[in-house]
Amino acid sequence: MNLTQNYSSYTEENHNVWAILYDRQIKNLPDKAVPEFLEGLKKVGFQSERIPDFEKVNQRLKPLTGFEVVPAPGIVDDALFFELIANKKFPATVWIRSLKQLDYLEEPDMFHDVFGHVPLLTIPVYCEFLAKLSALALEHIDKPEIIDRLTRIYWYTIEFGLFRNSDGEAKIYGAGILSSVGESKLSVSEESVKHDFDVQHILDTPYIKETFQSQYFCIDSYEQLLNSLPQLREALVKLRSKLETV
Repeated sequence: MNLTQNYSSYTEENHNVWAILYDRQIKNLPDKAVPEFLEGLKKVGFQSERIPDFEKVNQRLKPLTGFEVVPAPGIVDDALFFELIANKKFPATVWIRSLKQLDYLEEPDMFHDVFGHVPLLTIPVYCEFLAKLSALALEHIDKPEIIDRLTRIYWYTIEFGLFRNSDGEAKIYGAGILSSVGESKLSVSEESVKHDFDVQHILDTPYIKETFQSQYFCIDSYEQLLNSLPQLREALVKLRSKLETV
């Protein structure tokens, strides 16, 4: 995998697409996103006018949590994905959608990977959860059935997680929602189904790729994610034992 970003190869249309998407979400998210996301945007130095230069982003990000962004050509396989993240390297695709694709993509592009994920990589406890979750995935990488279940945890937290604050309001921390103008409005509205965070409930809940999610899970702290790992580990060991005795 090519772990370099050829920043000079981006066209003015590429930068214009970033600017349109960035400005749209900056106007949309202040009352919907967790405050740490908005603070993270500033910490990593994102600007609306230009696509972020990963090298410059990493100069700001790595001292905060040890994480760095590494370029990827597109979706990477599970083994490489979890290996990179366990080693505090977040793979972000280097391609960005066209002007004709502003609202729909079949697979994540740079705006999702970078705008949605990177600002939260400034939170130490969040990053510790992410790295340890990935290390746990590597322990079971030979069992696709287990990886499928564990991916549900990643999906309903890192990608589509909600945070319930002390006032009982739902705020967004999931990157898949933060980068979507439509789902960011739906997820925190009264129309969406919101569950309390529960490891076993999530393990038993398949997710949706093709459309907006039909339900979300709310944490009340980032520490709750980290503290859930022993229960997750135990659940996966039991599932592995069951699979191996069938």
